[in-house]
Order: sequence, then structure tokens, then C-alpha cells
Amino acid sequence: MENNEMIITITGTGTSQGVPVIGCHCAVCTSTNSKDKRLRSSIHFNYKNKSIVVDTGPDFRQQMLKYNVGQLDAVLFTHEHKDHVAGLDDIRPYNFKQKKPIDIFCSDNVFKALQREYIYIFDPKFSYPGIPKINRYSINKNDSFLIGDVKIDPIEVLHYKLPVLGFRINNFAYITDAKTIEKKEKEKLKNLDVLIINALRKEEHISHLNLDQAVEMIQELAPKKAFLTHISHLMGKHDEVESTLPENIKIAYDGLQIKLT
Repeated sequence: MENNEMIITITGTGTSQGVPVIGCHCAVCTSTNSKDKRLRSSIHFNYKNKSIVVDTGPDFRQQMLKYNVGQLDAVLFTHEHKDHVAGLDDIRPYNFKQKKPIDIFCSDNVFKALQREYIYIFDPKFSYPGIPKINRYSINKNDSFLIGDVKIDPIEVLHYKLPVLGFRINNFAYITDAKTIEKKEKEKLKNLDVLIINALRKEEHISHLNLDQAVEMIQELAPKKAFLTHISHLMGKHDEVESTLPENIKIAYDGLQIKLT
């Protein structure tokens, strides 16, 4: 991989329950098309000699094994919901292999939630050699930050009333769990080559963009290409839905790889 090439792997494209959903026998959950099998939403990217994951959901271990992520330099967290943080404990093999803590970047609200959920990581009275080791860095919507030579711009979206951070790196941006985006934050999403953004299902939802709203948002932001993620089994089959979309908009699928220079 060239130093100036960014390789993005979409490691999960599903909503909080994943697809198939436990106990469901709908046409999507019983589909034999691998593109209809969706782990919880996450991406991994390699850029400028850094290996970075966005969110460690319940499928984090499985995703890292499936996509052969042998090195991890940092984790970016979008927000504190369990389908985005529940796999944090599985950074431990990277601690052992790399012999150092993993850097995590998150808002103060997310960090408070991690302290509650993972008290044994942060409370000294629980300390013992086998717990995950992290270095935490505070981030917010107003300030860019660096991971090595990789500059990252946070973008705040609202998941109903909950602030969620998306991230822009050069002309690529990743947004999940958005329902609304304020005008000032939308300005950060202009002139993109690739945008990944959530689209839960066809029907209206209180805290997620639905299919029509996501398409409308993409057309407003006007990236060259866009991919839809955080998808429910209620969206319909991958191939059938994708066939109805504008040419520059695709349904993302687990394992999709995007290369940018």
C-alpha cells in the first residue's frame, strides 16, 4: 500500500440487531445473498501508515479476524450506543501484540459512558494485568485532530436528540446514526469524493434517516459517490433496493473496499 493511498474497508453495515435478525424468517433474513448479511456498523481504514477503526460494536472481534486487521493504532467513537461500543474489551490482543495502549478518540459524553460500561478498565481498584489498556483523547465537533499524519475533521449529527460524531479525512467522510445535520456541519461535508451515510429502512424513523431522506441528503451534499450503511432488514434485499437508486449511490455491504488517493 502506498503511503498516500487510503484503503477503507466497510467491516459492518447493519443496524443494532444486525442482519439476519435473531428469530426472523423474512425474505431478507433468509436471503442467500452474502450482501444481505450485515454485522453491526463499523469501518476500518489504512492511511499514512496508520490502522484506524471507527466504532467497536458487538461484532468487533469477528470483524478484525474476518478482515485480517493485524495492527490497530486508534479507535474513533461516533457515540455511546451499545452497537457501537460493546466490543471495546477485544482491543486486548492488540495491547499484548503491540505492547502498548490503544489510542481512543471520543467526546466527553462517550467517555463517561465507557467509564460506566467498562468500570474495570478505568477504576484503579479493579486493575490487573489482563484488562484493556487505552490512552483516551477528547474530541469535539469544533476541532480537527491528528493521528500521526492523518488529519481528521469531526462532524456533528443528531441521532434524534443525541449528538453523534461523523468523521472526514481528506475527501472521504463517514456518517452513521444521523437523523438531522445542522447547516454549519453540512458545510464540512461538501466537495467529497466518497460519502458513507446511514439509511435505516424505507419507512420513516424517529432517529435515523430513511432511504428517501438519505438520498435527498446525498443529493444536497453532492459527493461524487455515496454508499448507504446502518441498514435494517426492513430496507429490503440489497440488489432490489440498489437497482432503484441514482447511479452514484450504492448500498454498502460488509467487506466492501474503497481505495482513494
